Amino acid sequence: MNSDPICIHTMTTKPLGLEQACAAYVKHGVSGISVWRQHIEPCGVEGARKILEDSGLEVVSLCRGGFFPADTDIARKAAIDDNMRAIDEAAAIGAPLVVLVPGAHAGMPLEEGRKQIAEGIETILPHAASVGVKLAIEPLHPMYADTRSAVVTLGQANDMAESISHPNLGVTIDVYHVWWDPNLEAEIARCGDRIFSFHICDWRSPTRDLLNDRAIPGEGCIPISQIEGWVRAAGFSGTAEVEVFSDELWGGDQEQLVQRIMVACRNRA
Repeated sequence: MNSDPICIHTMTTKPLGLEQACAAYVKHGVSGISVWRQHIEPCGVEGARKILEDSGLEVVSLCRGGFFPADTDIARKAAIDDNMRAIDEAAAIGAPLVVLVPGAHAGMPLEEGRKQIAEGIETILPHAASVGVKLAIEPLHPMYADTRSAVVTLGQANDMAESISHPNLGVTIDVYHVWWDPNLEAEIARCGDRIFSFHICDWRSPTRDLLNDRAIPGEGCIPISQIEGWVRAAGFSGTAEVEVFSDELWGGDQEQLVQRIMVACRNRA
């Protein structure tokens, strides 16, 4: 039985509003919450801050920033402006971290996409540091390289973080995106103290949808415990965050879903 603290992303229980999600998480022994920006919108930043403070949950991160690559200067500036807003929202609700989904642009060479991502991060980092917010590059599975992320391996994320070299910049390791990588153990060790967050879910086999068919930890084929062991050995002591996108699970009882998640997480090695 695993008694480590568990965080749940509000996107895992997407149909619930922020207040409902907080109530369900607290009821079932969840200790932390990662807030998606769409769950802030209905209540506003100040309303969200009050809901979170009243809940007593640890606010682990805000999702998400990023999506830097664009084919026009106007679109690139819009992405920078949106990331600045995300940083301000994180600071306002007490989130210490903004997770960056790097972005990509179909038809743009991946090398150019990574160049624009690095430039975007360098542009927003001073503001993040000034308000005490960290940023984490989250590499995505290569199947998203067309429009969601030109950063598709932990090695690429490490390269970028090392090149920019700022104490407020690290990486997010999401098992869904990196479990297939034959270099994963070595790249996790290479991260060291740059691991800012750790996301868990599972890969359903066969997968019925490339985005919204993830499984509860333990119900798929990802060696989550092994990967978590590598992450902990690298020095990460933070909370594991459950991030499940699933049309099937979103269509069911969300409180029962939270219960299932907590049982699964407590039973992991």
